[in-house]
Amino acid sequence: MNRATLIAEIFSKKSFLCVGLDTELSKIPDHLRDAEDPVFEFNRHIIDATRDLCVAYKPNLAFYEALGPKGWQSFSKTVEYIGSQHFIIADAKRGDIGNTSRMYAEAFFQQFRCDAVTVAPYMGKDSVAPFLGFEDKWAIVLALTSNPGSGDFQREQLEGSGEELWEKVLRVVQTWGTPDNLMFVTGATHPEAFARIRSIVPDHFLLVPGVGAQGGDLKAICEHGLNKDCGLLVNASRSILYASNGVDFAEKAREEAEKMQLEMEKLLVFSL
Repeated sequence: MNRATLIAEIFSKKSFLCVGLDTELSKIPDHLRDAEDPVFEFNRHIIDATRDLCVAYKPNLAFYEALGPKGWQSFSKTVEYIGSQHFIIADAKRGDIGNTSRMYAEAFFQQFRCDAVTVAPYMGKDSVAPFLGFEDKWAIVLALTSNPGSGDFQREQLEGSGEELWEKVLRVVQTWGTPDNLMFVTGATHPEAFARIRSIVPDHFLLVPGVGAQGGDLKAICEHGLNKDCGLLVNASRSILYASNGVDFAEKAREEAEKMQLEMEKLLVFSL
């Protein structure tokens, strides 16, 4: 999906919600356990309940890889079921030397037909560049993540420049691609950083995890994170997926997604 289509979807649906499909087999409602593919069956219901409320889905590969070959089948079926009307992010956090990264890119872009892959930049430009060579595909590079351990390295102040490591990641990595093929992960648990983030990458889309179960404040990150094209994909996973563990899980998931969509609609109108 190209940038123009993504932006059009956001303003058409009045939503910049990304639903994270971190589907954990042990948390699937009991009545789905006897299905041929319980993970896909759960995902199918979640997707049906939220299609009109979100613009993106983000399957987290760890939850599928942990199930072995069956998990990869569930992932493939999920991506196919989502279809081309939504932006599909393979949350794989890949990052390796160039030829290995090229294989990862071909796997997710050509075999599974995802729109984007999350990428770790620690090994440098040659580990990220292979993801940027596919038309209408995106690399989403980790910059300032939402987890507590983000402070171990990302917030370290660099000698000489005074900037923090995550700031250098944004400043340098943006030169490797364009706002048409490169996004950044910036966690909602760091709302105070969004003004600085936008001063470095004013036009790039940001994938923002940490709203919902991790306690991030949607309004706080939108205050400085929104740009003229919206520029945000805000992810929620557990708060939507596991709003209920009963037979009404899909209905409750929709209710949670709708709450976020309605808040996003207000914030989008306010930003214009």
